[in-house]
Amino acid sequence: MQVNKHIQVTMDKIQHFPVLCWKTSKKVGAEDPRRIIHSLKVGLSLTLVSLLYLIEPLFKRLGSNATWAVMTVVVVLEFTAGATLCKGLNRGLGTLLAGSLAFFIEGVANRSGRVFRACFIGAAVFLIGAAATYMRFFPKIKKNYDYGVVIFLLTFNLITVSSYRVDNVLKIAHDRLYTIAIGCGVCLLMSLLIFPNWSGEELHNSTVLKLEGLAKSIEGCVNEYFFDTEIDENKESCSGDQIYKGYKAVLDSKSIDESLALQASWEPRHSSHCYRIPWQQYVKLGGVLRHFGYTVVALHGCLQTEIQTPRSVRILFKDPCTRVAREVSKALIELANSIRNRRHCSPEILSDHLHEALQDLNKAIKSQPRLFLGSNRNKASNMLALAAAEAGQKRCRSGGSLSSVKTDSSALMEWKTKRASEQSREAERKVLRPQLSKIAITSLEFSEALPFAAFASLLVETVAKLDNVIDEVEELGRIACFKEFINGDDHEEQHITVKCEKPKINVSQNQLSSVSGAE
Repeated sequence: MQVNKHIQVTMDKIQHFPVLCWKTSKKVGAEDPRRIIHSLKVGLSLTLVSLLYLIEPLFKRLGSNATWAVMTVVVVLEFTAGATLCKGLNRGLGTLLAGSLAFFIEGVANRSGRVFRACFIGAAVFLIGAAATYMRFFPKIKKNYDYGVVIFLLTFNLITVSSYRVDNVLKIAHDRLYTIAIGCGVCLLMSLLIFPNWSGEELHNSTVLKLEGLAKSIEGCVNEYFFDTEIDENKESCSGDQIYKGYKAVLDSKSIDESLALQASWEPRHSSHCYRIPWQQYVKLGGVLRHFGYTVVALHGCLQTEIQTPRSVRILFKDPCTRVAREVSKALIELANSIRNRRHCSPEILSDHLHEALQDLNKAIKSQPRLFLGSNRNKASNMLALAAAEAGQKRCRSGGSLSSVKTDSSALMEWKTKRASEQSREAERKVLRPQLSKIAITSLEFSEALPFAAFASLLVETVAKLDNVIDEVEELGRIACFKEFINGDDHEEQHITVKCEKPKINVSQNQLSSVSGAE
């Protein structure tokens, strides 16, 4: 039966495999149509270099060395122009240096006897291999030229060692160098001239998407925190997924940003104004956004804590919290638009509405002193609840401590009864222990206010960290020569590099201290 069941499951998978492949292919292409174009470019490049084999005169000239052109296309041609340039130039430079050094060593070795020649080649391979491998640990070489050093080692050893047994190694090296140059040329032609994908543009667009994702996450957190109880669970889980996706892209972006910035540094200045774009400033901005994202993660965590503030209490602060989140999201969206349009941010990015919302939140917290400062009646009831919990725990521990001297039969019956009661109490204690812990926690004086106080504090913290994000975006605009902000017209082409003055908001000293004091 089990075998038949496994066979049936396997057959079902085989039947649904073509449909699954089609759906996956359609989804991948719909997410980014450039992937389809890149696949066609790779196929066309492989077809062009395969002509070295298919055309008879070319094959007679190059022979089996034509395979190096195919290998070069497979290895070098990447999705973005920067990555292709980095790999192509590294491969070409490594091959050229290795060939030159190998010919020099071959010329020196040919002047000696056969035994000394073998020893000299062995020593050269050891010294060059050790030195080149050690140089790979240099930070700058590891960052920019690691692939070139690997190609250098491979080419140098192939030419040097094979020269001991092969007589026409010079011709073989020339042919390999030509085919590699042909492969690199085809890759560069496809990457730079035919629907190019620039690493710099990829980094630029990903920064915009990260700002927009954080804006959606913050607004989604606040909306879900104050959502109506009648909203079904499917909508709630869908909202949670959107919040998670918004900040996950920011937290996972460090290696991607650094890689794109490195590849963009190899690209030529292809913009209409030929400005030198500060790609490392994008990496620095990404670091600031990750620190901002940590606060959003903590804000999202407040939605999933075990102890929650009752909705009747949350509703008292819904309006100011929603307004604060809306203004922070609006500021992040404005920063995203400024980077997208390569212009400075609006001077009114931190509007008076944000100040008013913070002040209203501060007033709302101060208007409910009993929630945050407690009362004597609540204190007395909390003490009673704690005392009841402690008494219940003591009763569970102290039952049946006294014993009396009885006959053997009565003592046996009493022992059995006592044993059964102890086992039932032990099982009851295991069930009651989490409940007693929750009773003890919820009976604390600030149990209703503490979860909301943490949520409000993190919300105000996002406002405080927003200032760092604005500073980095303005610094990026200043270095990259973004155009001046023009009210009502975001697309006008006026490249006047006048830095916009943004109003400062002293959140950490006023509103943040007020909320912290109220907690």
